[in-house]
Amino acid sequence: MLTIYHNPRCKKSRAGLAFLEEKGIEKTIKLYLTDPLSEEDLRRIIMKLNIPAKELVRIQEELYKKELKGQNFTEDEWIKILLENPKLIRRPIIECKYRAAIGDPVAYIEPLIQPFE
Repeated sequence: MLTIYHNPRCKKSRAGLAFLEEKGIEKTIKLYLTDPLSEEDLRRIIMKLNIPAKELVRIQEELYKKELKGQNFTEDEWIKILLENPKLIRRPIIECKYRAAIGDPVAYIEPLIQPFE
């Protein structure tokens, strides 16, 4: 079973969800802006993505541009920032048992879903 961390107002997130639906993939949809991630969830996702927390940040957001750009934060500080400001989290994120992918572009989802097709 896959989980998609989704923001329905985001074009890229809607495209990722549509891609999964077109493929007939069974999934759980988590609206992470209204049902926030726990620290444990976020750390697990980051581990599965195999990236530092900073790479999960949406750098086009005003908050990033005005307050965070150019600052040097630790991994734990970035995680705290993302938990307090979930709008900064890149989307969609698709998670399965052992791996995760950021579905922007949707082609990044393909390798993750092959076992489910």
